[in-house]
Amino acid sequence: MIKPFAVAVAFGFAAWSGTGAVQAAGPSPDKGPPLWAWGFTSPDDGVRPAAPAPATPPDNVKEHKIPGSKFSFTQVQVSNRYAPADWFPEDHPLMPDIVAHGRESANPQIYACGLCHMPNGKGRPENANVTGLTYEYFMQQLKDFKNGKRQTSDKRKTNTDLMTGFAKAMTDAEMETAARYFTSIPSTPWVKVIESATAPKTHARGGVFLTLTGPEAGTEPLGQRIVETPISAEDFEVLRHPRSGFIAYVPIGSIKKGEALVRTGAGKTTACTVCHGVDLKGLGPVPTLAGRSPSYLARQLYDMQRGNRAGAWSPLMAPVIANLTNDDLLTATAYLASLEP
Repeated sequence: MIKPFAVAVAFGFAAWSGTGAVQAAGPSPDKGPPLWAWGFTSPDDGVRPAAPAPATPPDNVKEHKIPGSKFSFTQVQVSNRYAPADWFPEDHPLMPDIVAHGRESANPQIYACGLCHMPNGKGRPENANVTGLTYEYFMQQLKDFKNGKRQTSDKRKTNTDLMTGFAKAMTDAEMETAARYFTSIPSTPWVKVIESATAPKTHARGGVFLTLTGPEAGTEPLGQRIVETPISAEDFEVLRHPRSGFIAYVPIGSIKKGEALVRTGAGKTTACTVCHGVDLKGLGPVPTLAGRSPSYLARQLYDMQRGNRAGAWSPLMAPVIANLTNDDLLTATAYLASLEP
């Protein structure tokens, strides 16, 4: 699996360092990360608010149901960090213990992988879709987290530190088990991309944009950003519905611009297809990009550009993305998200 990767990288750097159109450069001149990718609406000022008042405990009486599922769960069961609800066990292989329950006795405690990434591995915009990846890539990312090589460019994103803690506490066997489980699940469509001049009004919570309802509902100019939001806020927040996906509103024309950048380099970079495959579904341990969350992809590209994601293969990406601006990240990820996974 490594040989094709080495060949692709060698070819990629040959293309990058060739006839002069693409040259190494410093980081993009944009001021700070693209906030839409982190699910925030204002820059990080470094001031952390006081600890919020204790939240109302989740309800453990009312039972919720989802059409098509034979199960019912209370809110406590749905959000149980060590045994989250599994609405559709038929949608995925039998979950190993580390995925279904984590390890509460660990130090730090390890939440069930299925809590954030969901039992089917599709994840959410604030974390990652972990389906369709190779075993080698998955294991390398866990090792990078464990070794502190995956940091976030916006320190308000706390789940990055959580993943670092989980990886440090996981045994090799737990890592291998989780990797084999999630990499056995193929990618299927999860994000619908819509070009638009407007987007639904949203509010940011937990690194995700949730569509406003009631008197506050409506639309607003999209501007130069992507708004990735759950199809249903209730499905997302209350039920953690594993079959209810996301919509990404992207600026008009961004998909076509992104296609040119991704497939030709547009004079700024090496075409992504060189290393990630003509179909952009990965090549050996190089990951698939097609159909993935644009918020997630933009975060990773920006983090690599700024040296905050510095794992085993990240240095290979750094010169390739050095010239890309935040607008380039927007158009590239809009196009990639629009593809069939």
